Amino acid sequence: MAVLCCPAVGVPEHTISMNQTLHLAERLHGDHPRLPLALKLISNTGVQNRHLVQPLERTLRHPGVEERTRVYVREAQARIPDVVEQALDNAALTVQDIDAIVFVSCTAFTMPSLTAWMINELGFDHDTCQIPIAQLGCAAGGAAINRAHDFCASHADANVLIVSCEFCSLCYQPDDLEVGNLLSNGLFGDAVAAAVVRSRSEHGLSLEATGSRLVPDTEDWISYAVKETGFHFRLDRRVPGTMEQLAPALRAVAATHGWDASALDFYVIHAGGPRILDDLSRYLGVSSDLLSFSRATLTHRGNIASAVVLDVLRRLITSGSLSPGHRGIVAGFGPGITAEISLGTWLGDGRDAPGATKSASRSGGTPVTTFERSTE
Repeated sequence: MAVLCCPAVGVPEHTISMNQTLHLAERLHGDHPRLPLALKLISNTGVQNRHLVQPLERTLRHPGVEERTRVYVREAQARIPDVVEQALDNAALTVQDIDAIVFVSCTAFTMPSLTAWMINELGFDHDTCQIPIAQLGCAAGGAAINRAHDFCASHADANVLIVSCEFCSLCYQPDDLEVGNLLSNGLFGDAVAAAVVRSRSEHGLSLEATGSRLVPDTEDWISYAVKETGFHFRLDRRVPGTMEQLAPALRAVAATHGWDASALDFYVIHAGGPRILDDLSRYLGVSSDLLSFSRATLTHRGNIASAVVLDVLRRLITSGSLSPGHRGIVAGFGPGITAEISLGTWLGDGRDAPGATKSASRSGGTPVTTFERSTE
């Protein structure tokens, strides 16, 4: 069984609070006829704090797609190495142990992918397989886990590095006054996350089964309109109700493995917004307490796109609330509407100090202790 190790997450130093977001919306769009609705929607997200890759005053300017892409590459190259190092430490591996890199991002486009830069500059072998995913949006976090699982299943003793780099603030469109876009201005945040999936490990989340689901005829519910000024986020008002259709998909994937999706020990769910979590709790018949780590990510990070599931999983693992044998589900949701789902059993992490994890070496020998260094 492929095993997902504890993720590492890094967030930029610049922040914006809910109150700042609301005051900013009032200052910039005071004469907007639907401003009260936009303010209500932003307030209802429950997001208290978000991180930005640039200072707020610079974020609010749109210097053009070319300059924003330069900023994305510069900031990604500055921030990815430390998060990758943490993820490798958590898995007790080095760059030389990695056979493939799954890189996911929906907030900028580069060709070649940043996987090429990582291989050249961070010391990965030059035969490392590159698997970039650019168009699954928030669902890409779940897809990255599933594709890493598939790679391990087809390559004996392989190890796969997942990297999510989402700088949502670089998609800010100051002249886009659609309510959905105004909502996104108060919902999305920036983060870099990484995790390793190992073919063999005595510690981590053993990936038991995976599945994908596309909700028919919903392609335009979550989308980018690609314009001269870049990506313009589009969010249909029907999106918050999709759990009625996606909850059965979670049940179906669990059932293929003989599990009851309503009776699991943990749920690592993409927190696109509070309604998603409320509805999932209702349709699956599970306590809202089991979604507390997803809510914590939404509250303290905002929607960090494909990095959400990795941040939620990190919170769950480092909380110390898991015991060996606990079973759960990881699910990312995004454009399509697409769900990427995996089932996992917690093997344990051997921690003997708060914040520390023990992972078996590649040869299966003595575990080594590593520390999760991400903070709020």
